Amino acid sequence: MSLLTHEEYKAIAAGLDFPTNAFIDGHFRPAISGKTFETLNPATGAVLAEVAACGSEDVNLAVQKARDAFEDGRWSRLPPKERKEILIKLAKLVNRNSRELAVLESLDSGKTIYDCEQVDVPETVNCLTWHAELIDKIYDQVAPASDNHIAMIVREPVGVVGLVLPWNFPLLMLAWKIGPALAAGCSVIVKPAEDTPLTTLRMAELAMEAGIPPGVLNVLPGTGSDVGEPIGRHMDIDAVSFTGSTETGRRFLRYSAESNLKEVTLEMGGKNPAVVLDDAENLDCVAAHIVNGAFWNMGENCSASSRLIVQKGVKDDLLKCIVAHAREWPMGDPLDPANRVGALVSKQHFEKVRSYIENGAKVIFGGKADQGFVEPTVLEVSRESKQAKEEIFGPILSVLTVDSLDEAIALANSTEYGLAASIFTANVKRAFRGARAIRAGTVTVNAFGEGDISTPFGGFKQSGFGGRDKGIHAHDQYTQMKTIWVDLADDLDEAV
Repeated sequence: MSLLTHEEYKAIAAGLDFPTNAFIDGHFRPAISGKTFETLNPATGAVLAEVAACGSEDVNLAVQKARDAFEDGRWSRLPPKERKEILIKLAKLVNRNSRELAVLESLDSGKTIYDCEQVDVPETVNCLTWHAELIDKIYDQVAPASDNHIAMIVREPVGVVGLVLPWNFPLLMLAWKIGPALAAGCSVIVKPAEDTPLTTLRMAELAMEAGIPPGVLNVLPGTGSDVGEPIGRHMDIDAVSFTGSTETGRRFLRYSAESNLKEVTLEMGGKNPAVVLDDAENLDCVAAHIVNGAFWNMGENCSASSRLIVQKGVKDDLLKCIVAHAREWPMGDPLDPANRVGALVSKQHFEKVRSYIENGAKVIFGGKADQGFVEPTVLEVSRESKQAKEEIFGPILSVLTVDSLDEAIALANSTEYGLAASIFTANVKRAFRGARAIRAGTVTVNAFGEGDISTPFGGFKQSGFGGRDKGIHAHDQYTQMKTIWVDLADDLDEAV
């Protein structure tokens, strides 16, 4: 879709009607407590809307309605073809309302309209369509039993699922989760991040218009303590899928252990290396990939290339190219399509990111941070520094120098995370050796990326737990496997 002008986007923003209430059992309603919270425009600090602040009572009501919907089969036992048609209709409605959703996402999150229009909304449509089309194409299995038996291995929806979203990709992460969850036949309780609830609430309205039955999709805005923890501890929620910080992910494991042992899938943090070896070809192209990986979405991306591990023979030439490309990422008003870097999501997060720049590292490029905006920044750091070890989640690239491939791999694997990585080399043997040796869920060769909708996404070590998002593998976390054993024998002797 072609981009509009800055003035045209501002005009759309001025005319938006913000959704503010929770969505339960097919209806928008205020929180039972009557409480609300403010959601802000990170770029200006202005209040966008007062949104329902849900609590445990709202969670209980939503779970009850979701359970009723699941048990009576209005969605869980709907023929796969019919579920597919409804989800495809939802994808079409998202596409039809894409411009409104893009502006709403930009206002609520600080993301640039460029990214919202070019990446987030189109990929949301693609994700919903892909999982919808998969509904009637996943086959069950028959095990090789004897002539007197039939052994069927079937998938069944896991039941009522809690979906807890991050603030960095509100719309796209919603699609990553409701796509396979609804395709499987589950009923869902969605908790959007407190900082970015608006597009999730708008999607609930579109889901109702598409024909998703009442009770099947519920949205509860609110805080982690008021909504997230009650979801994690609820005795009638069968599974939780969470994307966010490693610290919060650990809590959901505790909640599960202390309640009903619900299944938990976690997609968490990353400190992702981009390894550049001295035989890498076309350093200008390499630099473009690294800059994109580090600064896309203001670095507020769990798979961001936040560490550059470069062999010393090409370091100086590569850094010159990186600085040149970083200059092509202007920062400013997120609704101006000329800008590639918008505002960080909140004042609290801005202060955290800024602290890494002010913490003694050598600034190679950038370093300016003011009023919620942090410009693309390149730092040369020591291996023991906070910038080299901790997830910053901002537009900061930390540079580390190595002498060899083995040293690069060891350094790449030296953090507690293992989500994503990339390796740049012209030698195919070194590429495969490096890709296999790096402990990460996704390793790209001579590119930054996360694969596409067909490839699983998740991490090793403290970056992931219990399953994967995206691809056919995402359906595993929303289904249970059941064995159905049929005895065809005429008497007990034959059956044995």
